[in-house]
Amino acid sequence: MGPRRTESEADGEAHGVTVHLDEVLLARGMTLTELADRVGVTVVNLSVLKNGRARAVRFSTLAAICRALDCQPGDILRVD
Repeated sequence: MGPRRTESEADGEAHGVTVHLDEVLLARGMTLTELADRVGVTVVNLSVLKNGRARAVRFSTLAAICRALDCQPGDILRVD
């Protein structure tokens, strides 16, 4: 049997990845609503990602966000 995980680890809170979408949006002078329109996802879904509450992100969504913001995934996601 593997190591026991706490409830927060089981929920994905201990993954150590932080989201810096707000910083990139600010640097680009773009709103979350504008990004959502460009990427084709809901503002709610982007908000979940921006606030660090997302459990996962599809590579296709991440690529679309990066294309819209002219950035790389590492500009948005960082490992602590």
